[in-house]
Amino acid sequence: MQQKYLFKELEELENRIKISETPSDLKERIYSMLQRLNRMAQMGNYSQDYEYISTYIDWVSNIPWTAKTEETLDIKKTKEILDSNHHGLEAVKERVLEYLSTRVLLKQKSDIPEYNEAFRKSPILCLVGLQGIGKTTMAKSIAEALNRKFMRISMGAIGSTLEIRGKNKAIPGSEPGQIIKTLIRIKTMNPVILLDELDKVSGESGLRADMMAVLLEILDPEQNTSFRDHYIDYPIDLSSILFIASANNTGTFSAALMDRLEIIRMPSYTDEEKKVIARDFLLPELIVSNGLTESQIEFDSDVWDNLIRPLGFDSGIRSLKKNLDSITRKVAREIVMDKKEKVIINSSNFKSYLPTY
Repeated sequence: MQQKYLFKELEELENRIKISETPSDLKERIYSMLQRLNRMAQMGNYSQDYEYISTYIDWVSNIPWTAKTEETLDIKKTKEILDSNHHGLEAVKERVLEYLSTRVLLKQKSDIPEYNEAFRKSPILCLVGLQGIGKTTMAKSIAEALNRKFMRISMGAIGSTLEIRGKNKAIPGSEPGQIIKTLIRIKTMNPVILLDELDKVSGESGLRADMMAVLLEILDPEQNTSFRDHYIDYPIDLSSILFIASANNTGTFSAALMDRLEIIRMPSYTDEEKKVIARDFLLPELIVSNGLTESQIEFDSDVWDNLIRPLGFDSGIRSLKKNLDSITRKVAREIVMDKKEKVIINSSNFKSYLPTY
């Protein structure tokens, strides 16, 4: 029988939590909170508690407690996706395919206890390399191949363990941590989550040690089945999440965390690989994003060498993409303002289209 409430908003809060997928024992705890709030309302003083309880119910009821996307583990399809999204990096793609192949075999035997345990304890991929070489894109490709939703958490912007674990709900303005927020945003319990720039969590050694301990709890299968966010204050199973980490280097990682990671080092692109990436991947994308058509812009074949290293060596493709973006935007301006039908970029004029520093 439904509790009779003094105010309609309390009844609405109960209905909201009742129709959610929140675990039954947590629901009972929330019903008790609402009953206490109702007694306070009868005494004429409940506004402050109402605010934090209603906010808490909003967060809890939006957690996708039972929602999961159906995973596909088709290695041939995965290879096609990796090849279509990444030119070169053959050794890296091979390592990724080997890693996923073992997951396929272990999942097929998951009804056998020792294989199920091995699947559960699979190491976490950690992509290590310099900026701009495609670590985030590689993680997105893995998510696409597995038919899982993808979200990136920038670890370099996190300065406190509370940003991961959340703050106690009794503290004014408190919220869940980034892991729970991510699950709420993408509405599934089995996404691919990229912990980006894991080596930049903090410059302070004490705080870094605390962060490494929290990350170990999140990534360790012995602990992440009952992760407790301080705000939600209820054990949440994170074991269905496929975590991927990325870093520029591993020098700041704790030994315990290193034991949980499978390090894949991503090499710098060669000049020849950059040419292919620029011509066949970046340029078609930038032509569209800047409103052009392929008939309105043309690059002479001898200009690519000059574009690859106009300002020195860059291990990744960020500078190259920035230069191509500047060229296509300036071409767009000439077509609109000067009424040109086509612009040809060659070795004699390309510098005038590069960004000014």
